[in-house]
Amino acid sequence: MKWLRRILGLLTVAALFRSWHTGWGATPDERTETLPGDELPVSTFGMHATRAIDIDAPPEDVWGWIVQIGTGKAGWYSYDLLDNLGRPSATELLDEWQQVEVGDPAAPMNPFGPIEDSPWKVALVEPNRTLLWRNSVAGTWVWVLRPLAGGGTRLISRIRIAYDSPSGLAFAPILELGDFPMFRKMLLGIKARAEGNLTRSHRS
Repeated sequence: MKWLRRILGLLTVAALFRSWHTGWGATPDERTETLPGDELPVSTFGMHATRAIDIDAPPEDVWGWIVQIGTGKAGWYSYDLLDNLGRPSATELLDEWQQVEVGDPAAPMNPFGPIEDSPWKVALVEPNRTLLWRNSVAGTWVWVLRPLAGGGTRLISRIRIAYDSPSGLAFAPILELGDFPMFRKMLLGIKARAEGNLTRSHRS
């Protein structure tokens, strides 16, 4: 029965780690509160993660870095060798991606296809407050910017990805193994850019 106890132990550790990293930086209230996009149906069989970070810059200085995210745009501010074909993510705001409207392609991930073919579309725009992306098959991804006392920003990001489709199941191993380190690096990259401190981000 030792093998069974070991398997159960590993499963317990994995579950605890998943619970921690899918809520990295977020408070218990932030993890359970209703955010824009939650009203859209997404299977509970998948990745549901709410993560957050404090940024020492006002929301209007954070917003521009978020709206231009994506392969072929500004990159992902993460590990460029893995998610941007080795091209450095932008270190400045790019005027051509600053205007965003409902229905626009969002979060392009395919480095070999046109941005317009991204399955993610902008579903809600509230400048300097909320940006919601939706994939009609996979799920939703929302960014919420809240002003903090002293002029900073509380940035909350919730992603809900369903695994109950062929594409979702195929993408599941990537999300389960690689999502957290990439996402954490991205949040730190946004923070460093908005605060004007890229050196610290590269050391994080």
